[in-house]
Amino acid sequence: MINKIKLSACALLLGATGFAQEVEFTEYDLDNGLHVVLHQDKTAPVVTTSVMYHVGGKDQQNGKTGFAHFFEHLLFEGTENIPNGKWFEIVSSNGGSNNANTSNDRTYYYEVFPSNNLELGLWMESERMMHPIIKQKGVDTQNEVVKEERRLRVDNSPYGNLLQAVSSNLFVNHPYKDPNIGYMEDLDASTLEEFKQYFDKYYVPNNAVLVVAGDIDISKTKKMIEDYFGPIPKGEAVTRDFPKEDPITQQINATAYDANIQLPATVLGYRTPAFTEKDSYVLNMISNYLSDGNSSKLYKKLVDEQKQALAVQAFNLEQEDYGMYLVFAIPQGETTLETLNTEMEEEIAKIRIDLISEKDFQKLQNKAENNYVNSNSSVAGIANSLASSYLLYGNTDLINEEINIYRSITREDIKRVANEYLNPNQRVVLEYLPKAEEAKQ
Repeated sequence: MINKIKLSACALLLGATGFAQEVEFTEYDLDNGLHVVLHQDKTAPVVTTSVMYHVGGKDQQNGKTGFAHFFEHLLFEGTENIPNGKWFEIVSSNGGSNNANTSNDRTYYYEVFPSNNLELGLWMESERMMHPIIKQKGVDTQNEVVKEERRLRVDNSPYGNLLQAVSSNLFVNHPYKDPNIGYMEDLDASTLEEFKQYFDKYYVPNNAVLVVAGDIDISKTKKMIEDYFGPIPKGEAVTRDFPKEDPITQQINATAYDANIQLPATVLGYRTPAFTEKDSYVLNMISNYLSDGNSSKLYKKLVDEQKQALAVQAFNLEQEDYGMYLVFAIPQGETTLETLNTEMEEEIAKIRIDLISEKDFQKLQNKAENNYVNSNSSVAGIANSLASSYLLYGNTDLINEEINIYRSITREDIKRVANEYLNPNQRVVLEYLPKAEEAKQ
């Protein structure tokens, strides 16, 4: 058992933001391989119970996409001891709230209850892990739910397919090329046995972390966790061997069409390192430098001063195997997409050529510290951070150490990373056009 009790408070000076205290936690493993992280915070009578599974959109079943996102829905269907359709009713009737979300790399379930309902939260998550009902009726029901979600958020949403249009060009072999929500024809063609096999492979205690954070008694919580999760059988070890991508050495030009938009968009997309690499943190800073706030370089230039863009945004999509760095803009008036690409590249080139100013660099450091404090300002946020730090980064104490990574970044790092990953010959240039323009071709 590892006991990570932090005895000292780490005060981070954040100007007007205030101070953040180091997060104390206890972590250990059950005999079945379930990793447990406990965080006690008695400032309010609430508790978050969460389970993060190391399974996401990239984990396909027999080459079929969308399984992890599908299970995000399916595992609310019911269990041997929770009647079909009663999950949300049980949570709300006991003063709680709950949700789940899926990325390409992990799936996260959580409940927030008054602290006197901690045992209920633990029981429900153990039921989800040990006794789910996976039958054809539930699969058919959730298949329709997922289809409707895709229609709402992707197919019928303006710019809803933009990310997929970029990723399908940035990746040739790795499953990041496919959408997290999956292709509906894959789910339609999947059998009940395939869904059961998927659950048995990934939703096992040794492929998960349980985090309990809030107003808890540590020893009593450990006893309840052993009672509810201890009997769950250990699964086979999950192994992954995804194909590697060859470096992009020549600009890739791509076009996609969207029937839901009237204004085109342009995207510069770059393949970047895994989120465990320091360079991924540097790319977060570059994103803030380029487009975070009205004083950022791209916004001030393209939107405020030159009035060439209605919107512009740079962001680092962090992922476990490869990241994606995207610079997106919508033109204003008669401005062409080519003009926007030239103007955006000009600002990126400045970062490659010169060190950013000391004043701008200090602003980036202040934002990093502010974001760090905000991410851990609630018990629910702390639970999420603890789960991610352990499961995805392999270091639970990253919740306390991450700010030091940002503090270690220098102006020279920013210039180096821009030169290593953000060159014109390493990018996808995507023209994202209204569907009507396709008919003119």
